[in-house]
Amino acid sequence: MVAMTGIYEGEKHCTLTHGPSQNKIHTDAPKDNNGRGEAFSPTDLVGAALGSCIITTMAIHAEKHGVELKGSQFTVVKKMQLSPRSIAELSVEVILPAKLTAEERATYEEIAHTCPVSRSLHPDVKIPVLFKYQ
Repeated sequence: MVAMTGIYEGEKHCTLTHGPSQNKIHTDAPKDNNGRGEAFSPTDLVGAALGSCIITTMAIHAEKHGVELKGSQFTVVKKMQLSPRSIAELSVEVILPAKLTAEERATYEEIAHTCPVSRSLHPDVKIPVLFKYQ
């Protein structure tokens, strides 16, 4: 169990604190929803969580099998729907090392579609994932 706290600072800004580490992040409402877009929006954090979950879950598997994924990257593009306002799509691009074998690539591509955040999102959220190997 992990506790996280938040404080509303006014003007649609929040400060969030991760209990165990005391790391802080800030959120703001996006410009298209009455905010200034000065920080991650709550729905931006969902996209960032998806990308980092994909890479982290891959890294856990890689470490167990002696594969180095350091330097792997992701980009997530969030698309919103207006009514009801919700995340419509999180398009993910994952860049992994070219040296991965065909079997390893298949394994990591499966992991991308089954990470805990992906499994936790509503089924209406589209999650296309593109893989590149460099």
